[in-house]
Amino acid sequence: MQLPPIDAHTLASLIGVTSDLALVIDKDGVVQDVSVKKDDLASLGCHTWIGKAWLDTVAQDSHGKVRDMLASASGGTGLRWRHVNHPSPQGVDVPMQYAVVKFESDGRFLALGRDMEALAAMQRRLVETQQAMERDYLRLRHIETRYRILFDTTIEAVMLVDSNTLRVTEVNLSAQALLKDATKRLVGREVMEAFEPASREEIQTLMRMAYATGRVEMRKARFLGAVTDCTVTVSVFRQENGAQFLVRLLPQETAKEQGGQGVAALLSQAMERAPDGFVLTDRSGSIKAVNAEFMSIVGATASSQLNGQALEQWFVRGGIDWGVLNTNLRQQTAVKDFATNLLGFTGVAVAVEIAALTLQSPESEVFYAFYVRDVTRRQLPEVRESSGMSDSVAQLARLVGRLPMKDIVGETVDMIERMCIKSALDLTHNNRASAAEMLGLSRQSLYVKLRRHGMVTEGEPD
Repeated sequence: MQLPPIDAHTLASLIGVTSDLALVIDKDGVVQDVSVKKDDLASLGCHTWIGKAWLDTVAQDSHGKVRDMLASASGGTGLRWRHVNHPSPQGVDVPMQYAVVKFESDGRFLALGRDMEALAAMQRRLVETQQAMERDYLRLRHIETRYRILFDTTIEAVMLVDSNTLRVTEVNLSAQALLKDATKRLVGREVMEAFEPASREEIQTLMRMAYATGRVEMRKARFLGAVTDCTVTVSVFRQENGAQFLVRLLPQETAKEQGGQGVAALLSQAMERAPDGFVLTDRSGSIKAVNAEFMSIVGATASSQLNGQALEQWFVRGGIDWGVLNTNLRQQTAVKDFATNLLGFTGVAVAVEIAALTLQSPESEVFYAFYVRDVTRRQLPEVRESSGMSDSVAQLARLVGRLPMKDIVGETVDMIERMCIKSALDLTHNNRASAAEMLGLSRQSLYVKLRRHGMVTEGEPD
């Protein structure tokens, strides 16, 4: 292409349009001038390169490329773009693409650079996306492998049936084994052909009901060649090509066994959701299992906070209460109405009653089951007017084990004071001046005690 001579101003404008970074380099490879178009490249400190060798401004792995470009430009070989990395103050290399031309007049070089950061970012995203796709593909392969192993090794007969054609699409080994003729394959056949003629209408009705309701439907039917009926359950699930039926075949013996397992599951669920706390420990008192109510009593948020811990550390009296419980369980195998206090995570003591039982596993290991009832909301019965001292003593006896003796003595003093004041007011027909004289108190002291025991109404004048 024949071009007319270009003046310096026009050449500078052309360079500014066609490149993001332009360097004027002398014949010794020292940068003499810098032109930067993009503000993003200004963070490299390009203007500080003036007076430095171009090699000193690039990363170590780009030194050979810079020498090759300068040598090629000096030898007059073809123009070639090369990838060069510049270290940045942020510690991340900035990728650039350079082409070098030589001015024949004075032997200097012009290096034109393009910013490759956008392309590098796109390449990084492409690599990350590819890696994510590979991880997802590998995860799907693992899921499919687990599904296939579970599907083929389960003893329960299972078939997958297409809802449009009613043909069997997949069948496990247990279902195929139900056929007396092992040479016949179930896959590809209509599901009705796998049952006795008398049961085919029942199966068709069962599938229609499952498709219409979306629930698991169950009926009895007889598999082809079988001598007894089996329980057939049908459920519906969606896939890419439409709805599929999951058909399970349970022989009567298996159904009965699963019924027993269902009762065991209900018992386990009842224990987990019981209104009273439940704790299972080994013989040394190490917690093996707890239910939600016990976690609520002690303020735990997860069973992992309690499993493996010693039960005695949750008693206010620690080893004393555990020693009493352990001794009684060894001697009597059962304990009822053991009153104590549990210390929760918050440090607040909770009054409880404990019943305990000794259990023995099939491996002859001994375990203890504790049933814990929170009794803090249970109010002690009020002292009736006709109550005698025997009732009061009975009430105080209930506090043993829940309160220290010092607090019980304090309760005794308050109870005797209330009884004396009540008796004095009854004898004086509620004449408080006479009652105070009878008790050997001043009127002011009597009113103080009346208010402390809640025997006067609010706002009543002294």
